[in-house]
Amino acid sequence: MNYREVMEYIEQAGQYGISPGLDSIRELCRRLGDPQGELKFVHVAGTNGKGSVSAYLSSVLKCGGYRVGRFLSPAVFEYREIIQVNDRPVPKTALCEGMEKVRQACDEMVKEGRPHPTLFEMETALGFWYFREKKCDIVVLETGMGGLLDATNVIEKPSVAVVASVSMDHMKYLGDTLPQIAVQKAGIIKRDCAVVSAAQDSGVMAVISGTAGELGCPLTVVEKDRLTNVRSGPERQKFDYKEWKNMEISLGGVYQTENAALALEALKVLGGMGFPVTEAVLRRGMKETGWPGRFTVVGRRPYFIVDGAHNEDGARRLAESLERYFPHRRIIFIMGMLKDKEYGKVIALTHSLADQIIAVTPPGNPRALSAYELACEAAVAHRNVTAADSLEEAVEMSRLLAGKDDVIVAFGSLSYLGKLMETAGFGEKGKGRK
Repeated sequence: MNYREVMEYIEQAGQYGISPGLDSIRELCRRLGDPQGELKFVHVAGTNGKGSVSAYLSSVLKCGGYRVGRFLSPAVFEYREIIQVNDRPVPKTALCEGMEKVRQACDEMVKEGRPHPTLFEMETALGFWYFREKKCDIVVLETGMGGLLDATNVIEKPSVAVVASVSMDHMKYLGDTLPQIAVQKAGIIKRDCAVVSAAQDSGVMAVISGTAGELGCPLTVVEKDRLTNVRSGPERQKFDYKEWKNMEISLGGVYQTENAALALEALKVLGGMGFPVTEAVLRRGMKETGWPGRFTVVGRRPYFIVDGAHNEDGARRLAESLERYFPHRRIIFIMGMLKDKEYGKVIALTHSLADQIIAVTPPGNPRALSAYELACEAAVAHRNVTAADSLEEAVEMSRLLAGKDDVIVAFGSLSYLGKLMETAGFGEKGKGRK
């Protein structure tokens, strides 16, 4: 297959939907020679923050001279971003070679009467194959949706299981309560692996600590009360955490210091497992970490910010960040959501900060909520709501409304933020900055 054919095949594979469980991915990986069995992993689960934590870990380990694979979702700018080695997306040639092998294995499975693997299962297997080909020292593996039944959980045992903040999301698949969702997230914990967790809700923490205890896993938990001297800004932050003083990060959002503390704890554990880094490397890697679409400042005068707040906890954190950084500024929202998200709660938590809300339809996504439907929902809570016909119209409208001292915030589904940044003329700049 050439690259065009691969992308068409990937688009067609979306029809196989979501199918939690490990039987299919196990069989697919077996037919590829079980590449995951030859790799070491940091497995990262959580509702919000797992991508940022993975970014910190990958950046520091890369700066330390290790060859670091990274598997993530969703992509913001280009599909190939989901599989990276040392921050470089899988090349087109390797993507074509690997996906051809995956396709052959899938076809064989179907001929034998087995269900066709889902797209995420295919991507996961492809990632394992590529990371083995590149002889990665370690892979930072981000779960897709849950943990226990997530395709990434086909790995036998991670070196470290990291659990970022757990909150309500994907209830259709993961459960209706925080403890139920926590059981799914804690499913990445395997016997005798090290476990590192963010500070969690008490019900969530009970599940994580209980699982770790049952499986004989040492557990480290972020101590929020030792995260002190925080100097927070939309583009740069400094903080003290335990022995790490005056640590600097380049990601905005009030929640990022907690994500950074979680990464520091995980890196300390990894240091005792054959992946040590010096103090200088640690500081450089943390400072150089970029992560597009997570409270990313892509423009100034007016400030133009993009953020992937698409669930209740993410919306709450976005609101906290805007209140902290821009308490007396006029704010214009561009909002795009998916049908299966709790967009009503997102609106409820954020609408009071906006002077104007512009609703958009995330393009090219079958799960997209229409701009009209979103605008109708937002109009119940806010008097200034408009539905834009396109991303181009939304960007143009926001710039006409915003003065140089105002703030434009585009948020919601990550699936449209890359396209929006490109539409606004920030594509590569945004990617390079954050």
